Amino acid sequence: MRVKADKKGQSQRILMSAVNFISQHGYANVSLRDIAQDAGVVLSQLNYYFKNKEGLFVEVVKTVMRKYLVEIEELIQRGSTAKERVNDLISYFSSTLKDNPKTFRLLFDLSNMAMWSTPFRDLLNSLFDDLARLIERHILPLCDKDSRLQNYSPNAIARMLFGAMFGVSIQTLLNDEEDRLPEAMAAIGAIL
Repeated sequence: MRVKADKKGQSQRILMSAVNFISQHGYANVSLRDIAQDAGVVLSQLNYYFKNKEGLFVEVVKTVMRKYLVEIEELIQRGSTAKERVNDLISYFSSTLKDNPKTFRLLFDLSNMAMWSTPFRDLLNSLFDDLARLIERHILPLCDKDSRLQNYSPNAIARMLFGAMFGVSIQTLLNDEEDRLPEAMAAIGAIL
């Protein structure tokens, strides 16, 4: 029983070290040796648990995705109108950008890698699909039926909302001197 707990503890330490290192330095700038040293394990343990760097990164992204999807779903169910729920989602993106930008750096690093790697592409598509479904399920049914958006599918509207937040988030991280970007994020709420 103790051996099983130690193994789970080792793999969790490795995952947490990988999240921190990759979020701070980017996938390309992190070595497995750095992660192993930070996690307090020998290098072979990373290969034992995750096979290779790509396998480790896939698990890192899955871990972060699960956490944030749960947080987002809980958050957007609080409001009673579509506008309140969209504003809650925008606030979440804005506060995460400000307080935990490494989350977005990890997402943007994954986006870059998804262009060249099928496992990362599948993972990113899954994340985007899940986020669109959350918006479709928890926000769009509350929208005004006479809205100018009624001619578009719920999925198209959900993807447009998420895409706008994603794009403004990239701009915010790239240009922290730009003071119009918080206003651009807030303007997304005016769509509904």
